Amino acid sequence: MTKYSKQTRLLVAVDCIIFGFDGESIKLLLIQRGFEPEKNKWSLMGGFVEPDETPEAAAARVLKQLTGLEDVYMEQMEVFGEPNRDPIERTISIAYYALIDIRKYKDQLSQEYRAEWVSLKELPKLIFDHNSMVEHAKKKLRYKAALHPILFELLPEKFTIPQILTLYEGVYDIILDKRNFNRKLLSTGLLQRQKDKDKENSKKGAFYYKLNKETYKDKISSFLNFIPNP
Repeated sequence: MTKYSKQTRLLVAVDCIIFGFDGESIKLLLIQRGFEPEKNKWSLMGGFVEPDETPEAAAARVLKQLTGLEDVYMEQMEVFGEPNRDPIERTISIAYYALIDIRKYKDQLSQEYRAEWVSLKELPKLIFDHNSMVEHAKKKLRYKAALHPILFELLPEKFTIPQILTLYEGVYDIILDKRNFNRKLLSTGLLQRQKDKDKENSKKGAFYYKLNKETYKDKISSFLNFIPNP
């Protein structure tokens, strides 16, 4: 027997929700779709899973095509399979979210796909069920980031504590208690203070920090509880 008889064949796609941080706000990487249906409308970056690759490999391929990046933080999120989600053919999509430091990689974006970073607060109407995918990704990111230090994947090599605070406030769309947050952050052992300061965004200057990569590797799966009641 080479095939299951009387079974309908389905297409399987992957869609990537790519979050970025530019030091001031959380953004999402979008493209303008280059073919019908919904040509020239805003879309997540995606593609079909090839017969010889896993969904994870397909998502990594899509990410590299768009950003030129490999080995970035990426997680499988959810499967979207409403029968009529794609008007052309029955297509099931496996969604992934990825975290990228915008300033480090903005020059590597592919011009072919007309990619742009768009603020999460100003998202346009996306094709198909992509807005729903983004909402699910935001909830997933908020829950995961409340317990694990994954948001550090969005930061440059050197950063300040005010930048981290801005990052967390942007992800959760809330105002955090600065002293309490800073105390929790410094108690993790994740940060290594540097001698130089950022004097552009503060009169006194804020010390730069670097991520203690050994501690980060140990604690990426630990429960740090940065944010209460995520």
